[in-house]
Amino acid sequence: MYFIGVDLGTSAMKLIMMDETGKIWRSVSKEYPNSFPKPGWSEQEPADWYAACISGVRELVEGVDASLVRGLSIAGQMHGLVTLDEHDEVLRPAILWNDGRSGEEVSFLNGEIGRERLVSFTGNIAFAGFTAPKIIWMQKNEPELFSKIKKIMLPKDYLVYRLTGEFVTEPSDASGMLLFDVKNRQWSDDMIAICGIDREWLPQVHESYEVVGEIRGDAASDMGLPSGVKVIAGVGDNAAAAIGMGVTGEGACNISLGTSGTLFISRDRFSLDPGNALHSFAHADGSYHLMGCMLSAASCNKWWMDGIIGTDDYAAEQSGISDDRLGRNPVMFLPYLMGERSPHNDPDARAAFIGMSMDTCRPDMTQAVLEGVAFGVRDMLEAARAAGCDVRTSRICGGGAKSPLWQKIVADVCDLTLEIPECEEGPGMGAAMLSMVGCGVYSDLSEAAASIVRIRETISPDREIVKRYEGKYKTYIKLYPALSNM
Repeated sequence: MYFIGVDLGTSAMKLIMMDETGKIWRSVSKEYPNSFPKPGWSEQEPADWYAACISGVRELVEGVDASLVRGLSIAGQMHGLVTLDEHDEVLRPAILWNDGRSGEEVSFLNGEIGRERLVSFTGNIAFAGFTAPKIIWMQKNEPELFSKIKKIMLPKDYLVYRLTGEFVTEPSDASGMLLFDVKNRQWSDDMIAICGIDREWLPQVHESYEVVGEIRGDAASDMGLPSGVKVIAGVGDNAAAAIGMGVTGEGACNISLGTSGTLFISRDRFSLDPGNALHSFAHADGSYHLMGCMLSAASCNKWWMDGIIGTDDYAAEQSGISDDRLGRNPVMFLPYLMGERSPHNDPDARAAFIGMSMDTCRPDMTQAVLEGVAFGVRDMLEAARAAGCDVRTSRICGGGAKSPLWQKIVADVCDLTLEIPECEEGPGMGAAMLSMVGCGVYSDLSEAAASIVRIRETISPDREIVKRYEGKYKTYIKLYPALSNM
């Protein structure tokens, strides 16, 4: 039997086909364009996602017995606003998770509505990336389009709707909308009223592992699939990445160094971060998690390598950074290229290099970028520890985590033991595992993880380098407050 996991990412869609043992038979990637109409804005066309999904699955199953495909599940970039009219036509390009236009709306929600009320309604305060501020922005700035809304959905749920005709979502992704009562896993009537929308505009909520429909005839034909392929509700990308890493159960932790960076800590019960630096979200296994998100992580390194120094040989640039340099770099980097969410909640925050001199060299700058992102992860970890999470071990994934140097820097900056899996396919793997649970191969995600996820390597922090980085981190945490007042 085959199970398809789709990762609807920010720059590309990644699809994998896996059997019930966890063996990956094929993977495909399909890129699509991003649009940045104004500084701080980020949009995509939902039609591009659907086209990528259709062509990606068709390529995925080419030359194999497609009748063995049993289920499909989608992991999606979170928070994006997709709006449809009464004819199911998309009203405007989707406003993405890393879009910072809704600063005034966030201030309104956190200020006039109040943080305490928001937390009581949803378990979270407002962040610029969340969906609710985008809805209020659209109401204020695009009233004609807003008046035509009949459906509001998240990116992956748009694909599920196109594939099955079912208007549904699930708790892990809905948690990031600021419309969802996370603790009780249902829509918040208070937030619906605040945002000026109708409840009928919001999808029905299923658990992530539940079957919500089958791929419709036209879509199945276009994909090269037989009729009867089940579609599972799906999952937000960060929860999906955690599932693919085997992160289920109380206290299990995952760090992701993708376009954004996340800290994901699984909790058996709903809990809050009293400092509001971390999000309190539902997990795809029916439990909960605390999550911090920094908006620029591996994208910082890509920006530096591709855009500034003009190279695609990342390994060569890192090769001269030896252990004796770690924790001794005079140059520091603030990784706020797209503003920041955790812990500062500041869409206007910006990146900076600090500490340069006539002696500064290219490796210093490269090392500073890697360290700056690691310090950002440490910021989130400190918030988690303040919230009562005693995290000493974490799994790590994402494009940035493929760098042995970056793995070591994160381990030493955060004083964490890192576990590297044998197979790291990110959210697509988590989505495929959800599909297996939905189709009855495994009873739950914990059983699936125990059977499929295996650890290849463990990286322990170097005590001497940990001490050196401790002093650097104390300097790092002074930089944002100093520069934010300029």
